[in-house]
Formats: sequence, structure tokens, C-alpha cells
Amino acid sequence: MKAVRTHDRDAAADGLVLEEAPYPYAGEGDVIVRVRAASFTPDELSWPASWVERSGRDRAPVIPGHEVSGEVAEVSVGTTGLSVGQRVIGLTDWNRDGALAEYVAVEARNLAPLPAGIDHVQAAALPMPGLTAWQGLFVHGRLQAGQSVLVHGAGGGVGMATTQLAHAAGARVIGSGRAGSRGRVLELGAEEFLDLGQPGWQEAAGHVDLVFDALGGEVLDQSAAVVGPGGTLVSIAQPPRVRPEDGRAMYFIVEPDRGHLLEVIRTYVEGRLRPLVGAVHPLEHAPEAFRAKKGTAGKTVIRVA
Repeated sequence: MKAVRTHDRDAAADGLVLEEAPYPYAGEGDVIVRVRAASFTPDELSWPASWVERSGRDRAPVIPGHEVSGEVAEVSVGTTGLSVGQRVIGLTDWNRDGALAEYVAVEARNLAPLPAGIDHVQAAALPMPGLTAWQGLFVHGRLQAGQSVLVHGAGGGVGMATTQLAHAAGARVIGSGRAGSRGRVLELGAEEFLDLGQPGWQEAAGHVDLVFDALGGEVLDQSAAVVGPGGTLVSIAQPPRVRPEDGRAMYFIVEPDRGHLLEVIRTYVEGRLRPLVGAVHPLEHAPEAFRAKKGTAGKTVIRVA
């Protein structure tokens, strides 16, 4: 099969090439997905998990891109809940090859059925931001209708998903970020927008039940004072160094989860969640797209087949 791979950990993204690669092996509980579209996190090749198996053994060469939309091509022994030909979407394991390839082996539990009305390109932009937002808001943040949430980095991919999901859940949403993202964030359901480039944003925010942070650094440190009594500070950027006086603080890494992904898909089908797709490239242009990292707003999606 054709796949985008890098052989050298030091070269990382600079070493990405489109080449022939072995057809993936499906272990017990796996399915082989024929990839229709895939997406990636720009810095994923800097993560240690991208280069080793779960046992810690080096697994180069590496195929990146862990957000996938496609159809089940094969079902292995011990796999339940999915069938050959079924449309699926998912977030694949970081310790295994990703989806910038014609086929990928995925644990069936990391995939969810994809309704027929959802385009594969749109679907490929859902798993990482959707799951991260869902788990941060409702699993770790325990957000309830009527509560308030401050979303730092609301103009980014995860921030936009977080803003939409919190609004859909009946929460009062305050978005923050650069001034240029104000209009987009307000359109997605935020009631207010705070320009972090201006002083006094903490006073403008007041006290909230939940802070969802995608920025880290000084903004994260200052956010502890914004969390109201019994509230929660959740970050996907780094572990909080300053904790709320009367509340919880935590850092988490998104995990594949079929149940959570089904909730994300349901919200999409209801029209209350829309991923922002930026550039769309064919597989042969994936190395350049991966190295570009920055460009149009939204997720970069690779159309594979």
C-alpha cells in the first residue's frame, strides 16, 4: 500500500515521504480500515509515544495521522460490533501506525459507526477536537447545564469544538484568545469574548464553574483565580502549576473512546457541532501539508481515497 512514513526520529516531519509500505497486520480485536480521509496533530512526531510500541520498543518507520474516516476492509478474530464495508470514524492508538496511508489497523473499540450523511473529509476533522472537548468538559470538568465555562484558545480547533459542545449543553460560554478570532468564537455560541492581549481579562471573566485551557503558560497560571468555589481548572496544554483555592485542577491527554465519540457524532448530526476544515490535500501532498503546520484556520485533512 501507499503510506506517508518517516524513518528517522531526529528528522521527524522533515523525513516524511510517500512510499510503499507493508499492508497492516490485524491483531485480535482489530479491524483494517480502508482510509478515505485522515487528519493529524502538527506536533505529534515530537511525542515519545509516536515512536515506540506500548512495550517501549522502537517502531520506526512511523506513519503519522491518527484521526481516520473510512470503511472496514477486514475484521479480525475477537472483534465485535463492526462489519466489513461499514463506514467508521475514530482516533487511533498513538503507539501504532496512523492513518496517512491507504489502510490502517485499528482497535475496534477505538472506532464508531459513521452515519451515511457525513462526508469523510468532515468526519476526519472530528475525532481529536471532538473527543478532547467532550472529555475535558463532561468527564473531567463535570459541566452541567446552567453553569459557566471559560474556554482559553477558543479560536483553535479544540477551542471551537469546546465552545460549541458547551453551548449545546446549555452552559454559559466565555471564549478567549486573540482578537482576530472574536467574530468566529461568538458565532459558535460564546456569549462573551476576552482578548488575552489586553490587561484585565481576569476581572472581566469574573468567577466561572469551569476553565478549559488550551494555551498553558501564564494564562493557565492566572486562571486559577478565575475558578469559582467548587469549580474546576482543566488544561490540555500542561499540568497546572497554580491551583484554585477552592476547586480542582488537572491536566489530561485525550483517549480514544467509542461512547464519547458517539456523543460527538450525535451532536454533529443534530447540527450543534461543526468542525472547521481548513486545507484539504491528496495523500501525495501530505508530507508538505504536515510540515507546513500553520496556514488556513481549521484542521488540515488528507483525502486518501
